[in-house]
Amino acid sequence: MTLSQLQEATEFLKQQTNHFSPQTGIILGTGLGALVQDIDIEYAIDYENIPHFPVSTVEFHKGRLLFGTLTGKKVICMQGRFHYYEGYSLAQVTFPVRVMKLLGIEQLIVSNAAGGLNENYQISDLMIINDHISLFLPENPLRGTNLATFGDRFPDMSEPYAADLVAKALHIAQANGIRAHAGVYAGVTGPQLETKAEYRMLRMLGADAVGMSTVPEVIVARHMELPVVGISVITDMCIPEQLEKAEIEKILAAAYKAEPNMTFIIKELLSHFVSGKAN
Repeated sequence: MTLSQLQEATEFLKQQTNHFSPQTGIILGTGLGALVQDIDIEYAIDYENIPHFPVSTVEFHKGRLLFGTLTGKKVICMQGRFHYYEGYSLAQVTFPVRVMKLLGIEQLIVSNAAGGLNENYQISDLMIINDHISLFLPENPLRGTNLATFGDRFPDMSEPYAADLVAKALHIAQANGIRAHAGVYAGVTGPQLETKAEYRMLRMLGADAVGMSTVPEVIVARHMELPVVGISVITDMCIPEQLEKAEIEKILAAAYKAEPNMTFIIKELLSHFVSGKAN
């Protein structure tokens, strides 16, 4: 990934969207695509048509970049993301986040489907991510020559998820009777699910949920000093002593059940966004 490749992709999208200038970037995770039904879409561009963009290979990730308006705010939405397990480098996985920044976003919202490690969680609960563990990823999206145009060589990660946005999301959930927790997300490579011993280790390290995405995008967003809010949908429970065989149909069903609550929180957050912060 080079700056010229990022600029080429950005210029292509500007030309295709009449220089649409989004305020917020949104990345939708597995089984969490219903939000797009609420977006007043002005432009929809397939990933395969965007210069240097990866192509989503996961069957339930649509693979489109959407430009439109949601709750009166201009947004750019990834309908389907990329994963390390698809064979991409983490620089490729996070390429769209760089492009969204060049297009003008002021904050990033990321969502994912995750396995619950905290015994207090239930399937289809939401977890507002307040921290993450990235030690299990085999590489780093910032590895290599630093793109100084975007940020420092050694970006601070003391607050990867904006504290004010975490608090606002939790307040929205509580005020509307939505089961939501604040917790730590552990990012792993996949595509296989973890063993009982691995789940046990993750719990000992302080993780409340585990998944195969999000962390690389957040690292790159924070490198560019973008405020981030992350929401996990707990689609299966990963308590070693009670572990059941994972079934993708049940995971997707749990995500679909939680979608309305996640969509509601995202829309409410957007209505409060002012220059990258929640008021």
